[in-house]
Amino acid sequence: MISNSAFNILIGGEAGQGLVTVGEILARSLVRSGYSIVVTQSYQSRIRGGHNTFSIRVGTEEILAPQESIDFLVALNAETVVLHREKLLPQGFIIADETSACDDDACLKVPFRQLAPERYANIVALGVTGALLGLNEGIIGQTMDDFFGRKHADLAGENQQAITAAFQWTAGKDLSRGHLPSILSPRRFLMMNGNDAIALGALSAGLKFYAFYPMTPSTSIGLSLAARAKKMGVVVEQAEDEIAAINMAIGASFAGAPSMVATSGGGFALMVEGVSLAGMTETPMVIVVAQRPAPATGLPTRTEQADLLFVLHAGHGEFPRAIFAPGTVEECFHLTRRAHAFAERYQSPVFLLTDQFLADSYRAVFPFHLEDISPIQPGREPVPVSLPYKRYAITESGISPRLLPGMTERLVVAGSDEHTEDGHLTEDLSVRKEMVEKRLRKYRGMQSEVIPPEISGDEKPEILLVSWGSIRGAVLEAASIMRREGKRVKTLSFPQVWPLVPELFLPALQEAGKVVCVEGNATGQFAGLIRRETGFHIEKRVLRYDGLPHTPESILREL
Repeated sequence: MISNSAFNILIGGEAGQGLVTVGEILARSLVRSGYSIVVTQSYQSRIRGGHNTFSIRVGTEEILAPQESIDFLVALNAETVVLHREKLLPQGFIIADETSACDDDACLKVPFRQLAPERYANIVALGVTGALLGLNEGIIGQTMDDFFGRKHADLAGENQQAITAAFQWTAGKDLSRGHLPSILSPRRFLMMNGNDAIALGALSAGLKFYAFYPMTPSTSIGLSLAARAKKMGVVVEQAEDEIAAINMAIGASFAGAPSMVATSGGGFALMVEGVSLAGMTETPMVIVVAQRPAPATGLPTRTEQADLLFVLHAGHGEFPRAIFAPGTVEECFHLTRRAHAFAERYQSPVFLLTDQFLADSYRAVFPFHLEDISPIQPGREPVPVSLPYKRYAITESGISPRLLPGMTERLVVAGSDEHTEDGHLTEDLSVRKEMVEKRLRKYRGMQSEVIPPEISGDEKPEILLVSWGSIRGAVLEAASIMRREGKRVKTLSFPQVWPLVPELFLPALQEAGKVVCVEGNATGQFAGLIRRETGFHIEKRVLRYDGLPHTPESILREL
């Protein structure tokens, strides 16, 4: 029988076969039917050819992480069966073309070309899959119409005929073991991935300028913003390179437009000088770094968590920064808002560190509560500034009054050289020392607002699993499985990885029998950072760096 908690559907085929189209329509249909999902996309960096997959883990309860074993394999080509057959569970199905060499009892051979013209084979696969899952044909049809929209209205009739033919062909077959548990009163969800949520979070925070150069897996943030730019009054600029992108954004922010850039590791390498410029000029800036395997081009369409230390130390010189690492789609939305507020309050660069898995992973999320949300207001002074105006006035908090150039009668002076309080270049070494200390004093305020790690599980645990960012769900589920086996387990998940405040998590490390850090890199970067900041050495580590996301199975295997 299908488990009530989770059911894993893997759609496989070549790039160009429309498997993402099938996957997204099926995922949206499941969400509209009230189910929770986690989507994992695996694709190669080529336009056509190469084996790609779109995996949907679905259930009636909240789904936290992807799954390796397969309940339902939808094979759009013969290679998919060969590559994934061994992961099929005993009661699982394989949907394949009738010409497939798949001959065992698990294989359901579908006459794709008899049911619809060849170009609609993927839509037939969608219909058969939906029918076997017990989904409503009307929901799939409406979702498909909404997905293709008016631009492809001429295809609506042919698509619907393919869906209907697939449902009719599937009807009457004794395949009830494939049905999902029905939901009588579906909950209302939104379906979005991490990049969608980052774009929406930035808009809700008052974003007015976004510059980017396309780089997987960050590109869709810019595309999502561009689609809403006119309605929301945002300028979206595709720059000639990442150097131009960050400098454009710094200029816009200096002028008073809340700004953001997004890239991946290789693009961020080009932005690093701009990061230092924002640090010296104390210009608010939000930078999204969507991680992928490196060095160099690495695996451009896979996932990893190996840029933490790069982002932490990027930029010559010493200046304050904060780094957020969302673990869920909801956190992508809320932490993007927080990043913008942080950048404005502390007048410094703030980072959002995600990865390909979270960027591309669709989830079912409850609609966000927007009633109490307000955008940031750059350059608004709660009290009149003292005169003469000093842009870099030395203060106890390190935060100086920020007026916008051209918006008041005051002269705003800024430059990339070390400067006096009024912004003019200086080589006075005593002033230099005061300015460095002024900027670094902002860390005290940042530390007072650090988001504490999420701690859950048993008291005095035998094992404590530490993680950050997108691994959160896999760790929580692995811990749940271990508890069912009789172990006392606690988890410690960090949505903010800098600054670190030891008082917020060191007691949890010290009380555990064994501490294990779970990361998506080869050297245990976060474990090393914790040791540097606290002296606590996490010897045991579960590390993954093959380009795939952590799963509960991968964590338990290593443990």
